[in-house]
Amino acid sequence: MTGLAIALLILQFFQPSLNRSDELSAAHIENVYVLPENVKAILVQSCYDCHSNNTRYPWYSRIQPGAWFMAKHIQHGKAEVNFSDFGEYSVRRRRSKFRAMSGQIKNGEMPLWSYTLMHHHAVLSTEDKHILMDWFGRMEDSIK
Repeated sequence: MTGLAIALLILQFFQPSLNRSDELSAAHIENVYVLPENVKAILVQSCYDCHSNNTRYPWYSRIQPGAWFMAKHIQHGKAEVNFSDFGEYSVRRRRSKFRAMSGQIKNGEMPLWSYTLMHHHAVLSTEDKHILMDWFGRMEDSIK
């Protein structure tokens, strides 16, 4: 038991790098599209932690091995869609991402239950879902 405690203590010295940026890039979705305030608020509240270059880290995110799990989760989320780089996507990819995000919200796949379990504020209400799906749909249709 003492060996396990020592191993867990040593793990605390090996932290993953943080996903933080203090500025919005020119390619950030907020600089590429006009986001209504309600859409922006929902994205910040429920999406940006895993799908942007600026994660808000809770206190427990510095405790291993959870920090590694969280870093891997963020890495995977950004690989799927990164709102900080959205303007760099091709027209076809942006259209596809808008369609996919709408479908995932409709099907209850996003935000992930494992995220909302610890971040109750990120749970999307029925109204939030409709707001995002409507805006994503309009953006998908507007892309030529």
